[in-house]
Amino acid sequence: MTTLKDSYDIIIIGAGVGGGALANSLAAPGRDILMIERGPRLPREPDNWSVDAIFHTRKYAAKEQWRDRDGKLFSPSTYYYVGGNSKFFGAATVRFRKQDFEELQHEAGIAPAWPVSYDTFEPYYARAERLMGTHGEAGIDPIEPPRSGPMPNPPIGHEPEIAWFDAKLRARGLHPFPLPMAVDYHDGGACARCMTCDGFACKIGAKGDAEVRLVNPALAKGGVTLVTEAYVRRLITDPSGRRVTAVEIDHDGETRTISGGTFISAAGAINSAALLLRSANDKHPRGLGNNQSDQLGRNYMAHNNTAMMAVSPFKKNRVKFQKSMAINDYYLANREKPYPLGNVQGLGKLQAGMLTVTAPWAPEWLMALFAERSVDWWLMSEDLPDPENRVSVDPDGHIRVAYTANNLKSHGELVKVWGHHMRALGYPIILTQKMDIKVAMHQCGTARFGTDPATSVLDTHCRVWDIDNLYVVDASFLPSSTGFNPSLTIVAQALRTGEHLLKQMGEDPTVEPSRRQDAA
Repeated sequence: MTTLKDSYDIIIIGAGVGGGALANSLAAPGRDILMIERGPRLPREPDNWSVDAIFHTRKYAAKEQWRDRDGKLFSPSTYYYVGGNSKFFGAATVRFRKQDFEELQHEAGIAPAWPVSYDTFEPYYARAERLMGTHGEAGIDPIEPPRSGPMPNPPIGHEPEIAWFDAKLRARGLHPFPLPMAVDYHDGGACARCMTCDGFACKIGAKGDAEVRLVNPALAKGGVTLVTEAYVRRLITDPSGRRVTAVEIDHDGETRTISGGTFISAAGAINSAALLLRSANDKHPRGLGNNQSDQLGRNYMAHNNTAMMAVSPFKKNRVKFQKSMAINDYYLANREKPYPLGNVQGLGKLQAGMLTVTAPWAPEWLMALFAERSVDWWLMSEDLPDPENRVSVDPDGHIRVAYTANNLKSHGELVKVWGHHMRALGYPIILTQKMDIKVAMHQCGTARFGTDPATSVLDTHCRVWDIDNLYVVDASFLPSSTGFNPSLTIVAQALRTGEHLLKQMGEDPTVEPSRRQDAA
């Protein structure tokens, strides 16, 4: 059991990608950092790789319910563990493209320019890739942004079935490239390149999730205390409202307050927004950080995602690790349309039991027949920020996610184009499933950062404009969703924020913690 003190110098709420990366950048012997995680550590057990446990009984998913725009309750696909949602992510760690940081015209509207450029992010992306253990190969994707160096690890390679698609797609004029992946697949590595990576937890600890790559190394450095199964009710400010003084938590059957000097919410874009909204007081009647812009909780985004199963009646697909390829030929304006459509990447190999979750009418033997003859893809298009797509907290405490999908025409065109390619390659049966609001794995945008407090919640270092010592370091800060998993970008921004905090503490962020101690 972790013994909690009454006060810490730094308190980080959430042990996912953002909180883990920030703790990793700040950890050092003698530090006084508390990391609060709502859930426990996820046990490594056979059910980590069980289709029934993951997709049918939903053993690991959060047990709470949220409401949609109309007030209907739903059970979200979100996870409360050390490592957060990354325990179940597909391990893709992709940099956003240079154009994603600029104003980008879509068919349905404009993705706004970011307050900082790709060039500002590039060195932090390089550090983030090293932290996450990314495998990939630079220089193949035609829209890859400039890099200061190669990928930290070589690509994981394609199994023969995917290598066949690589050759065939190239013959059709496309430019497939190795999907950057954070898995421990190299000489001496633990990764078995199995069928149960994408959407599953890794029972052998070979996926580069936040627990494995960020939180555990932070604890090993020293100066960080992790408390699990502790729920943060609210943040408490001083009478002026300019500083947070404490967190109120439920832990071990009691409610208590813990004071601190600097506070970071890294609970995810939905729960960080909910926390700041729940923390409303006389000085912040609409929630912390919401006095000037009224943007807190607004502009929620989660991507337009479709799983595609392309089936051949005549050819079995014996691949096990299918998530090794991506295609960006349609990510920007392209030969099909004068505007962006999105990204295509391999999807973890679909199995019969996974398919009957969304098609309960179909007999499992039929789905098994399809699964062994299919190649599976994940099609992802950007959804655009809309202030009416928002996270709020109902009077009874339920989180409400009011979301109406947009940019659907472009996404539909991507699905159509990719289906055409699959049919041309001998896969005439195309089954698709568009993800709905329940899939909250790519949640972002509820506390956008910017240079103007009238239009943003956070400054460019992710500090809440209205409060001197409160930061939000998760995907809340994204002003646009782009068309990629935000994990690597969250890590990069957390490193930027960590560097900023070290400078505020009078330390040189370029010096290793051990050398800082020696200098002292």
